[in-house]
Amino acid sequence: MNNLEFNITINASAKNIWQVLWYDATYRKWTSVFHEGSYAVSDWKEGSKVHFLTPEGNGMFSIISECKENELMAFTHLGEIKNFEEQPADDKTESWAGAKETYSLKEENGSTVLNVFLNSTGDFEEYFRKVFPSALVAVKELAENPVVISVEVIVAAPIEKAWKYWTSPEHIIQWNNASDDWHTPSAINDLKTGGSFSYTMAAKDGSFSFDFAGVYDEVKTNELIAYTMGDGRKAKIIFSTEGNQTKIVESFDAEEMNSLELQQNGWQAILNNFKKYTEAS
Repeated sequence: MNNLEFNITINASAKNIWQVLWYDATYRKWTSVFHEGSYAVSDWKEGSKVHFLTPEGNGMFSIISECKENELMAFTHLGEIKNFEEQPADDKTESWAGAKETYSLKEENGSTVLNVFLNSTGDFEEYFRKVFPSALVAVKELAENPVVISVEVIVAAPIEKAWKYWTSPEHIIQWNNASDDWHTPSAINDLKTGGSFSYTMAAKDGSFSFDFAGVYDEVKTNELIAYTMGDGRKAKIIFSTEGNQTKIVESFDAEEMNSLELQQNGWQAILNNFKKYTEAS
């Protein structure tokens, strides 16, 4: 096998690039350069297995041979997957089984060099030399711009009710929490383009609280809410009717303090709590 190496300088922190590389939604975006719809199944921990898959269920399985968060991810490729099933070794896979693929990050003065090293058989060398630089450009674009996270839910309620419960302070304080040990003791909402909102979110034991606030950029009753948060990040909520139900899709610019996965799970939990409250009321 031949050794190939690619690198790119990205104006972002190593932490931010690391999340772009391995967070499911962004992983799917930059790896679409190799195959549209490709994805991976793993917990991304050292010693764990990874299934690299196409939507049709084909691909390869590997093991994470080394993982240092925000610094290094190394894979050892083991074999082929067909129809979502790991395949026994054959002459074809024996030719590349044991191949290495390593992603390393080195941050300095506000920018980070992403280096990729991989072993390749001669059959794929030309392909990788052509496609891998495009994949790294996609990583760069994702890392240098706000990552947009989306969550959604379908609520068994007409859209008028869903809108009312989403926007009325007396209802907001009932559902606006991600877990039972948090609550929203107060909510102020001036629902109009140019209006503002502020929700006090607090731990029930009194240990911590903060105000989630912003200004509305656009409001269309029963259709759309777009706003800018206090830190400048953007968010959008789209309401649509599906029969007697309401679909709500919420998208927002991610922040850099918490992991993308944690942010997605937190916003999804609040959305799920809204569904639970609205359907029960």
